[in-house]
Amino acid sequence: MEFVIVDIETTGGNPSQGGITEIAALVFNGNNIIERFHTLVNPERYIPNFITGLTGISQEMVEDAPKFEEIAEDLWNLLEGRTFVAHNVNFDYAFIREAFKAIGKELNLPKLCTVRLSRKAFPGLGSYGLGRICEQLAIEISHRHRAFGDAEATAILFQKIYQHQSDIIFQSLKKGKGEQFLPPHISQEKFQSLPEATGIYFFHDRHGQVIYVGKAANIKSRFKSHFSGNSEEKLALKSEIHDITWELTGSEFLAYLLEILEIKSLWPKFNRAQKYKSSQWALFQYEDSRGFIRFQVSKNNPKIQSIMEFDSHSEAWKFMMDKTTEFELCPKLTGIQKTPEACYDHQIGKCHGACCEKEKPALYNQRAKEFLACITNNKGAVLIKDKGRSTHENCALYFENGVFSAYGFISQEEYQNNNEEIVASLRIVKHIPETKYILRSFIPKIHQRNIIPI
Repeated sequence: MEFVIVDIETTGGNPSQGGITEIAALVFNGNNIIERFHTLVNPERYIPNFITGLTGISQEMVEDAPKFEEIAEDLWNLLEGRTFVAHNVNFDYAFIREAFKAIGKELNLPKLCTVRLSRKAFPGLGSYGLGRICEQLAIEISHRHRAFGDAEATAILFQKIYQHQSDIIFQSLKKGKGEQFLPPHISQEKFQSLPEATGIYFFHDRHGQVIYVGKAANIKSRFKSHFSGNSEEKLALKSEIHDITWELTGSEFLAYLLEILEIKSLWPKFNRAQKYKSSQWALFQYEDSRGFIRFQVSKNNPKIQSIMEFDSHSEAWKFMMDKTTEFELCPKLTGIQKTPEACYDHQIGKCHGACCEKEKPALYNQRAKEFLACITNNKGAVLIKDKGRSTHENCALYFENGVFSAYGFISQEEYQNNNEEIVASLRIVKHIPETKYILRSFIPKIHQRNIIPI
């Protein structure tokens, strides 16, 4: 069996957008290096200054270098029929595969990662970056961050593992182990320990810092999906994750809520900012010069106290049309109809005449106040009971004015307790206004008997 130890330098971290600037490949037959390949490559795109600072490869150096398509046949012949080896292999392999794909060739080779192999061969090291592990094993790197120097160091590292612990290499090559997708610092044992259950999970870097928070109905399955594909963000996350922890919720509803709470608390590096649109429309109340309570739907203004907020004008408009009919209000006074005279509903006998002095303010305002009381009552506190982490418990979620306020898990025995006692036992959470949107999306899925006004 022969292996090709590969290292590349690139213009950036995204295989589909970046370009290769240097390639080195060393063929290892189990005893010696039997063939070497090394060349600068014209990436046909701009090399950022910080990349030049890191690698020393400038735009001028690659201007007369061959393009990838010019060296593709030689590289293909070198790789064909051999095992592709690299330090953090998915990065190098993804770039080379994309480069071949661009010229109509599909690369499909077995892969080995020397980061993963080193974790098994030399457990307990603080870091498994190439520079650090070479320092620990007294392997000299002649030109750090240049393809040939890094490839030579990787080859020596791989040779040490192959000659002294070859079983690790052959075990990793066995098909069906399912390790190829795993990040280099996450072991197969860690992956197998992940629960196939609902909850939230945390990715940690080498220092234990949380760099990503997610939710999932199946944490194990979701973890695997994180690392399918080779986008720049996925490759960066793959290289930085060193550990994963989790918290089971049972309830998918609670998982959504805890995810946003943790993101707002920790602001992890790899979480895109969760964007919930603010309520653009609102219902306002005022009293006109004749003493009538009037209502108006308009753009939300944080400086003015609103009665109710809406996500869209159509939602607000339908709400007011329904309530105008339900409480026998005047559509002119609720802002539904715009007319200088009596409303159109009065002409067909549906309005009592507040719009044309046929009804007294006191009588009309009584119905308007009933409408306001209806809104106030709907803004109260509510306890929602949902699925727990096992068949022996339930999840309890408490909302005040539509915002998530507390949660906990209650046994089947506690389920029968007084609801006020259940609320008092719950864990209070930070006030995050955006949780009202999660409530709004989940409330239709909850059985009415499990929604309890408090």
